Amino acid sequence: MMNLPFRSHSFPAIAMLAAVMAISGCQKDAEPTAPTDTQNTETTNNQADTESVTTEAAAPADQQVNSSPITILALGDSLTEGLGVDKNDNYPAQLEDRLQEKGYDNAKVINSGLSGETSTGLVNRLDWVLQTKPDVTILTIGANDAIRGIDVATIEANIRTAVKRLQDNGSVVILGGMSIYDNLGSDYVAAFSDIYPRVAKDMNVTLIPFFLKGVGGDRALNQADAIHPTKEGYTIIVNDNILPILEPKLSELKELKTTDTENTTETVQAETTKNTPNETT
Repeated sequence: MMNLPFRSHSFPAIAMLAAVMAISGCQKDAEPTAPTDTQNTETTNNQADTESVTTEAAAPADQQVNSSPITILALGDSLTEGLGVDKNDNYPAQLEDRLQEKGYDNAKVINSGLSGETSTGLVNRLDWVLQTKPDVTILTIGANDAIRGIDVATIEANIRTAVKRLQDNGSVVILGGMSIYDNLGSDYVAAFSDIYPRVAKDMNVTLIPFFLKGVGGDRALNQADAIHPTKEGYTIIVNDNILPILEPKLSELKELKTTDTENTTETVQAETTKNTPNETT
């Protein structure tokens, strides 16, 4: 075995190496690597999307419902169409104005009145009318049938058909009751007037007992034909006969929409919470 010569000058190098190793061992562990700009951007965008969905879902239910559109279908004959008055003076136009004054900003009243319309004609055009998908329908029909002396049973059958079709389409129906002059005999007049409360009761429909109450027969509120209301007559019909019946129905619709909105909000919030990744520290 060969003995290596001992060199005393190697001690300083060994000592220096040992010192460096000792210092390295005392240093703290390296800090975690900071996320890249791309990672920060993706995280920020995901958080923003989540907050946006949560904020939208958490909006007050009443606020969302009040902004929802309300479609009201005015369905009937010349009394609905507004024969003889300006298009802004018939009852559907005045009703829309009054509803918006009352805070129903998105209420829309569709005038589907047709002069000379009979109950049979109305039933025949229901497929087209139902395309409007009304939330509420104000149905006023039958006067032209009575003028023609059409059998009361036929009038009633047609009205029932119209009501059912509208209800099946999801529309709340308000039925306008009608009465006629006595020139066709008291029996016919009574039988005709009795149609409306009977249909309303049997089919769970809200009834306006007499659509022309306070206007019919008043010369000052009717045109020269003594049948069709003037602008002032329609104003009374809207304020006194329609709105007291319609507004409770709109309140019921609002409650239903509020419930649906709240349920949707809860579902969205639950899904958002479920799909949001947990933050780690």
